[in-house]
Amino acid sequence: MNEIVRLARSLRCDPADPKAAFAHRLRIGFAVAALILILSLLR
Repeated sequence: MNEIVRLARSLRCDPADPKAAFAHRLRIGFAVAALILILSLLR
């Protein structure tokens, strides 16, 4: 669990530009969604 928290903290990005922050969160969201999809297809 600690590794997941550490990974999440390293992926955090708080730039001053709101557009950059949104784009970063969108990319992370797509990556998480793709990971969940792949894991569900493998089961």
